[in-house]
Amino acid sequence: MYNDDYKSDIKMEVKIKGVYKHFKGDYYLVEDIAVHSETREKLVIYRALYGETGLYARPYDMFMEKVDKIKYPNAKQEYRFELQNIQSIKEK
Repeated sequence: MYNDDYKSDIKMEVKIKGVYKHFKGDYYLVEDIAVHSETREKLVIYRALYGETGLYARPYDMFMEKVDKIKYPNAKQEYRFELQNIQSIKEK
């Protein structure tokens, strides 16, 4: 039986230059949104904020989808990537 409850049921917008936390724990900076030249599919271009700071592309809908709680029952986040509210120390 296929479970598609992990698919996003609401449309959220990706924030360019926003810092997102992946449900497995690492942080990423969204660099931009690209469009595949042949399929016209929207892609999120994002950079790891650890290690070699690799640059990645992921389909927009996949970036915004809910975590599959059947496959990852211990995941604490609702979504695969969640925007982080990082305040400046000057704002305190």
